[in-house]
Amino acid sequence: MNQAVNPASDTIRSANDATLAPSAVPHRPVITVASIIERDRRFLVIEEETHSGVRLNQPAGHVEVGESIAQAAARETLEEAAWHVNPIALVGVYHWQSPRNGTYVRFTFAAKPRAHERTRPLDTGIVRALWLTYDEIAARRQMHRSPLVLRSLDDYRAGRRWPLGLIASL
Repeated sequence: MNQAVNPASDTIRSANDATLAPSAVPHRPVITVASIIERDRRFLVIEEETHSGVRLNQPAGHVEVGESIAQAAARETLEEAAWHVNPIALVGVYHWQSPRNGTYVRFTFAAKPRAHERTRPLDTGIVRALWLTYDEIAARRQMHRSPLVLRSLDDYRAGRRWPLGLIASL
């Protein structure tokens, strides 16, 4: 990311011209998780409210204290999409510099759907969960929460899978 510090205001200007106060950008990478769930050639995605409007994403979020990275992905899928899933493989680990929000390291998992809780309320900010084809997701690129949405989906479709044991919890 190209950044320039404006000495007069002590703010950062990124390449997309978003201005951030230095204290608003995390100083360390944020660890996140996401799940790719496929059923009948469709993928489970969510629409969520963000500071940039409604965006499309895989069910995703943060790791909480006391849970493994794979458990976090399953929990986030339940909270955001009301689907119980079993992570079965690691698709990839992605490092991304957001022009607005700092640096992210995202662990994306392939997961199998087990059960849907139709009456479960979705997390605050989640508009809805839906099943879309790859082409429908790709056609909505301008709505993607980040470039990680399509990149991880492309890796999944290319057959990239790593055993869950690659991530050791000690």
